[in-house]
Amino acid sequence: MGDIQQNSLALLALGIGLLLTAQWSLRWWRERSYTLSGKTVLLTGGSRGLGLVMARQLVREGAHLAICARNLEELERAQLDLERYGGSVLTVPCDVSDQVQVEQLVRTVREHFGPIDVLINNAGIIQVGPMEVMTLDDYEEAMKIHFWAPLYTTYAVLPDMREQQAGRIVNISSIGGKVSVPHLLPYSASKFALVGLSEGLRAELAQHGVTVTTVCPGLMRTGSPHNALFKGRHRAEYTWFSISDSLPLISMGAEKAARQIIAACKRGDAEVILSLPAQVGAKFHGLFPGVTAELLSWVNRLLPGIGGIGSDRLQGKDSYSSQSPSVLTTLSDQAAERNNEIAATQLEE
Repeated sequence: MGDIQQNSLALLALGIGLLLTAQWSLRWWRERSYTLSGKTVLLTGGSRGLGLVMARQLVREGAHLAICARNLEELERAQLDLERYGGSVLTVPCDVSDQVQVEQLVRTVREHFGPIDVLINNAGIIQVGPMEVMTLDDYEEAMKIHFWAPLYTTYAVLPDMREQQAGRIVNISSIGGKVSVPHLLPYSASKFALVGLSEGLRAELAQHGVTVTTVCPGLMRTGSPHNALFKGRHRAEYTWFSISDSLPLISMGAEKAARQIIAACKRGDAEVILSLPAQVGAKFHGLFPGVTAELLSWVNRLLPGIGGIGSDRLQGKDSYSSQSPSVLTTLSDQAAERNNEIAATQLEE
């Protein structure tokens, strides 16, 4: 009986090993079989942060890249940054929450490069503070940028993708679109909406040869806290948010995140959740939603209360405190300078 059990276990281990090897080989083949060289890629929110990091990698891979953002100065700095890597880069000012501007953006890219092969919806906004200081305008703004903007861009590029029977759409959501995080309610609600839209688009567009990938990053060291919007006790809110965003054990480097996103796009993955803490959090929430909600309610009790500037809001770079910037935020602050989130001299002022 012992020999039979041992043989069974050996066969089981062999079967699992063969299955994992086959899965890895398939992922490798799918990634290598799709090239971005010569492809026209439209990346929203590409002037800073994760968007700029992805833009650098896309240019290095030979893509004809178009990026857009609202801030002209940021776009100009991004253009200079990307020129160092060679390749073809088009920068277009655009407010992606405006459908008319989005349609003009897509026409401009098409006239310059031809039909868009890959769309990456990356533009985003982060509003931080307790529910008591959030207004309906905050929710509307978040929904415009995280839900309506990706829908506008998708509708604008789909005619060409359907005609070509080919295309890739990548929607950058968040772990906040899987687990609603305290003091980020407009952000989380709108990212949940994007996850639902993205998953539904994948199911419906597959018949047209269009592959949709949903990306849910956890905390990333992009430098984004400097441009996030803080309400209520804004300095205290900025402190916890910026420190959490910088700690290496729970946050992920932007370069690594960008590589994984682009690889997932090439493979045509349905979904990718970036960072081990985010993966664990999503699975735990899926198995134990009640326990997760209870734990987050206790986390909420530890976060700053109401007061401060109330429903007004200030950017992170206007919300510095004695604890942040500090040695605890070094990695995020360095990323902010590197990724066009903030001028290098601003941290020294």
